Amino acid sequence: MPRKNQSKQKSRRSYDDEFKAEAVQMLLDGHSAQSVVDRLGISGTNLVYRWKKLQLAEAGPVGETLDSRVQELEAELRRVERERDVLKKALVIFGRQE
Repeated sequence: MPRKNQSKQKSRRSYDDEFKAEAVQMLLDGHSAQSVVDRLGISGTNLVYRWKKLQLAEAGPVGETLDSRVQELEAELRRVERERDVLKKALVIFGRQE
């Protein structure tokens, strides 16, 4: 007896290296994985992260160094944004007292 889903099986989509590189570059440029998936019509965020991991592995130590530097800079950016927000609130508070 044939299975019901056999005739409706989806074929796996394949992506060329240029497409994968573009997706990873978008991720490295600061786009969220979800926005990359939505814009490019990819099946899921795990796929984009896997491509990123493979590209960084192919780049060797330089790729790992760049990735860690990007992570450091993103953490520093978040810290500076928090400081800015605190200063904005302080200006509002002190501005009311005058």
